Amino acid sequence: MSLLSYLILFGFAINGINYWLQTKSYLFTPEEVSKIAKRHAGKGQSIHVMFTKIALELEKKYPGHVLPEETRQWQFVNAGGWMGSMYLLHASLTEYVLFFGTAFDTQGHSGLYWANISDTVLAGSLPQWKDGTLKSQVYGPGDLVVHGCGEVAAVQFSAGTWMVEYGRGFVPSTLGFALWDSIFSTLDFVSASKLITVYAKALAHETVFQVMEMIETLRKK
Repeated sequence: MSLLSYLILFGFAINGINYWLQTKSYLFTPEEVSKIAKRHAGKGQSIHVMFTKIALELEKKYPGHVLPEETRQWQFVNAGGWMGSMYLLHASLTEYVLFFGTAFDTQGHSGLYWANISDTVLAGSLPQWKDGTLKSQVYGPGDLVVHGCGEVAAVQFSAGTWMVEYGRGFVPSTLGFALWDSIFSTLDFVSASKLITVYAKALAHETVFQVMEMIETLRKK
């Protein structure tokens, strides 16, 4: 095949994925995830207690769609110059929910995504400096930070900043940014492999659950 043929196929694939993302139904909404996070934020609780309560409520509201606790784990992420830790709760081809934060001050590039990402801050502070503006906006506990598809920003996480993150879009496209520094800069192949593995497990978990639901629905008809 010629280069032109490949470009045409690539264009059709991009348009097809965009159409699918715009017309499909989604399990989560950014408003609902943020509402659950805010309900358990603060109140003099430790971040561990907040995360535990949020995970339990998500399990109750979306039974079968949250990774089993024995599969979940905190793992380092190096991306855009910053370093943090993430804890994946749910992931599919088009959605993910995770806990994220850092124990140290860190800052860098937000990344450019084929997805809309919203973070509900539980503790600490998150200054965000969006491209095209001349000043940053500081977000604190209870605030919702929105990073739209195709947007870029400088971000800064103060030590002890923790949040709940929901992403909606073509999730595999976000892995390049999440893995690049670990593979080509820090050479932390262990963290990179852990991230790939947990995403693969989450994807398999969600796919199996969806198939079982479809089979059960067909049986009832």
